[in-house]
Amino acid sequence: MQLVTPSRDYLAGFVDALERGWSPDNVRGAVAAREQLARIAEDSDAFIVSLVDREVTGTVTLPDGSQARRIPGYRRWMWDGEFCGTIGLRWQPGTEALPPHCLGHIGYTVVPWKRRRGYATQALRDILSDARTEGLRYVEITTRPDNVASQKVIEANRGVFVEEFATPPALGGHREYRYRVEL
Repeated sequence: MQLVTPSRDYLAGFVDALERGWSPDNVRGAVAAREQLARIAEDSDAFIVSLVDREVTGTVTLPDGSQARRIPGYRRWMWDGEFCGTIGLRWQPGTEALPPHCLGHIGYTVVPWKRRRGYATQALRDILSDARTEGLRYVEITTRPDNVASQKVIEANRGVFVEEFATPPALGGHREYRYRVEL
């Protein structure tokens, strides 16, 4: 498995995963998947370009429907000859601090039919070097208390449990675990 920059070469696999019911958004789920399919149908090139946003353009829609300012970030797609999932890195230049609507520096998800192959563990390991390149001294990653698989991925990459907390109401007000990986 390798991380690839989203492009037309891999787009059909991404679309297929969305159409099969997978969502790259662990918070907004099927709503986000439908939005992305609509954006791809409208202008696939613009959609691909939007997955790398180092200059911070636009806003992000939160689960409660409110809008928040985007922060720099980008997505990579997991690829093993087929689309496997996605991982993203986001940050604020010059600080490890994140705005309240952004729970962690890194988010990832693997399509159900490619899970339990170590892809998320490898993808996280690979993107940690990118985080170092962006000047981060550590990253924070959050996961739900019942997502044992994600906790194992984080811990396999030297992640240390920091706290259990409640997400802000705009993000659903549910319980999460916060981990930190020193770079």
